[in-house]
Amino acid sequence: MSPLFREPDDMCNVNVNHVRKKNCYDTIELPLPFPNVMIQDKKADENELSIGLIKSAKRTGQLSLCNRGLGTVPDNVWKIDELILDESKEVDFTRPDTNKWWTAEPLKTLDLSSNVIKVISGNVKYLQHLVNLKLHDNAISSLPPEFGELKNLMTLSLAHNKLTALPKEFYKLIELRWLSLSHNEISKIEADFGDFVMLNFLDLSHNKLTILPPGMGYLVRLVEINLSHNQLDELPPDIVNLRDLRKMNISNNNLKKLPPLGELRKMEVLDANHNDIEELPDFYGCAALKELYLANNYIKEITEEFCDQMQHLNVLNIRDNKVEVLPENISLLQKLKRLDLTNNNLNKLPRNLGLLSQLQSINMEGNKLSFVRQDVIRGGTERMMKYLRDRITEEVVSETRLTPEEWPDKYTLKKSQALMVPCRELTSVPDHVFKAAAEAEVHIIDFSKNKLTAVPSGIVQVSDTLSSLVLSSNNLSSVPADINRCRLLQYLDLGKNLLMELPPELGDLHNLRELVISNNKFTKIPRCVYELDNLEILLAAENKIDEINVSSDALARLKKLAVLDLSNNSIFTVPPELGHFTHLRTLELMGNCFRQPRHAILAKGTASVLSYLRDRIPTN
Repeated sequence: MSPLFREPDDMCNVNVNHVRKKNCYDTIELPLPFPNVMIQDKKADENELSIGLIKSAKRTGQLSLCNRGLGTVPDNVWKIDELILDESKEVDFTRPDTNKWWTAEPLKTLDLSSNVIKVISGNVKYLQHLVNLKLHDNAISSLPPEFGELKNLMTLSLAHNKLTALPKEFYKLIELRWLSLSHNEISKIEADFGDFVMLNFLDLSHNKLTILPPGMGYLVRLVEINLSHNQLDELPPDIVNLRDLRKMNISNNNLKKLPPLGELRKMEVLDANHNDIEELPDFYGCAALKELYLANNYIKEITEEFCDQMQHLNVLNIRDNKVEVLPENISLLQKLKRLDLTNNNLNKLPRNLGLLSQLQSINMEGNKLSFVRQDVIRGGTERMMKYLRDRITEEVVSETRLTPEEWPDKYTLKKSQALMVPCRELTSVPDHVFKAAAEAEVHIIDFSKNKLTAVPSGIVQVSDTLSSLVLSSNNLSSVPADINRCRLLQYLDLGKNLLMELPPELGDLHNLRELVISNNKFTKIPRCVYELDNLEILLAAENKIDEINVSSDALARLKKLAVLDLSNNSIFTVPPELGHFTHLRTLELMGNCFRQPRHAILAKGTASVLSYLRDRIPTN
């Protein structure tokens, strides 16, 4: 999880004289002081503050003494504003390039990071204009009371030190916007912490905190907070008042329960890995949440309410828990791209899982899935999703079993967000069904294993929300041109029909990621398929396709294609140039007419086939 502000300089509200500052570190969490750094004596430390550095500080208002092996801060640093003035008075004013003393900038940025400094003098109070202070990666064990007199301080990095407590005067730094105290030994913070009402970023990770004081809810401007790697048993109830929060990391603590988080309406990322959480909190209201990390906890159930509330989720990592069952309405998580359920107690999977049309990564290893073969589980996302989708059409996936003459009402459709009526011997679909589906904003339509001879015209009524359309195992001989109105369509299954061609307009479906045209009567891959620039999976087995067109205006256009199944067709030759398609993870060519590559090569898998083909590309 990358932080919003990796460095103090990333703060948009902190801009010192519009001067671009040069940092001597890449992130605020660097290794502890370098073992090979030679610690200088006091005199050598003093000599580090050269006249040249003083002049530079006068011009820019910035002073960097980072990574110089300092054991102490040169005394002149604390009175550098006066030093700059005195030095300027001795300048020869007859020289045109002389910096005028009255234009000298007071010190606003001081970088003392990556040294071995143990003590900060009380004279720090003389740096009254200081805005940015970097003290990370030192050996500081305490701060002087005078530290609280830095009234203009806005960014402060004290990460990777040896602090065990903060002086009460520290809480007077009420202008702070950016504060990192990570990788210290702090065991307690006071209720006065709530006075830092201007904070946008707070990092208290890798300390020894067991409790957070009341008043944290006053930090209403916080955008990111990191409380990971502490010993927290609970979060204060008022933490839900942080309504501007976008990222919260509370991983690696001892939390057993989370409060209702619905008030955190702007939160996009929550990391609660490695805790003792036993049940999912109430997320109602967290409409912006995109990434949720709950690995290594004790959660037993993913509830239906959770799926209702989390329809905008992109990433769900709940590996290494105790989850025993997944709800049928998990299909509501239509935005989900990554799902990790590794090492749980699942013994079966809901068929609806196969309807997650945007899923790019699914991990299921380490469960007790007795009805799923291990080679399928280990076969990767594409194979697992194909297995799940093949099972979908075995029964109607809705709470109410339909008789042939019944249709789901809009309330049923709203709850499942799917219109699924397979295996009903349908020859047509009434218009009122699509009207109800449109009102319910369904994402999925499945009319597979029926007797449709034409694509129902009412499907376009759902075009604004439809992402998955299954029309396999019917008697379709054509696809209407207005299929291009379903602009959000990502999965289209036209397998096991009577199709010989597809309309050119189908090429307008630029969000389509998977297309199934297997078991039809195609003699060529339809030209419109090459227009689908986001296509990742093309299943075209069991047709009469006789060539593989790898030209620049054909397959070579599909840069994202990962799975290509052309097995059991009538292909006479395999062009060697296909070997350049290294983005293919799965290539199926068995059951065709060609003699090369031989069966033995095909049996070795995709990488071997592509390598074989590349070796046969003419060098001239």
